[in-house]
Amino acid sequence: MISDTFGEPYKSLAGVHSSVSAPEPIAIEELTKYYGDVRGVEDLTFAVESGEIFGFLGPNGAGKSTAIRLLLGLLKPTSGTAQVLGHTITERTRSVEGRIGYVPGDATVYENVTGAELLDYFATLSGDERREELLDRFPVPIDRAVKNYSRGNRQKLALVQAFMHDPDLLIMDEPTAGLDPLAQNALYELLLAERDRGVTVLFSTHVLSEVRKVCDRVGIIRDGRLVALENIGELLAKSGKIVRLDLAEDPPPDDLLFDGALSSDLDPDGYYRLVVTENFDGLVDVLDRYSVLDLEVEETSLEDVFMEFYGGT
Repeated sequence: MISDTFGEPYKSLAGVHSSVSAPEPIAIEELTKYYGDVRGVEDLTFAVESGEIFGFLGPNGAGKSTAIRLLLGLLKPTSGTAQVLGHTITERTRSVEGRIGYVPGDATVYENVTGAELLDYFATLSGDERREELLDRFPVPIDRAVKNYSRGNRQKLALVQAFMHDPDLLIMDEPTAGLDPLAQNALYELLLAERDRGVTVLFSTHVLSEVRKVCDRVGIIRDGRLVALENIGELLAKSGKIVRLDLAEDPPPDDLLFDGALSSDLDPDGYYRLVVTENFDGLVDVLDRYSVLDLEVEETSLEDVFMEFYGGT
């Protein structure tokens, strides 16, 4: 069942779970959306492969939610196109809609019904063969009116609703918002198990730690444009290593730059911090000019990569 909020269904869903036949469950080509003169997303082009968890990464306002609403058919693109489960976003059939699960970041629901009644309603639209299993994993007070739910319980109810009809494709927009650490870990475990079953997941987030935990590949979006698209391990490898230096001298940070060093800064603790991608001989040549008191070399973290794209904004 796809809706911009739980309270306003997008369209009635029907259809039975079936295996994904399209080689690419999500394929986006030059997808663009403007709100008047304001850019939502521009020229997005990437594909999500079958049976992977794809991290869609960026801070709030980067364009992640706009892209997701375009994929769900909740918005019309200004230009470009996309296919979801083999159908364009403007021509999808009701049976295709029934193969998609959607989790909004801040679920708005019908408040004057109980959790059980809400799940019963969605079950009539797309099925609920996994309801009890999911309620065991994400327990909520289903006999209580939803208006009395905490934010975390609303989000857990959204997760049950999105997974209970056993979809082929999950589209998740900040799905851990409001969840406590136990519920977050339960979701991570569920996502990894679903991936092993061949389910495809588009996982939009700005939380870097969860991307590292569950995602196979990551696309980084900045100001509505895709700025990186990599396997996480390859992205970290390409981003090099962090070199921290304590020098007897006090040169300006720029004096430590060389071909292969992306940046050089002075930390508050007095250590120089260099991001080095290649040419470690160049690092040796630079250090030969100074007296090195201490040197540490660390693997690049996802946070380091992210700041390479966003540190100057």
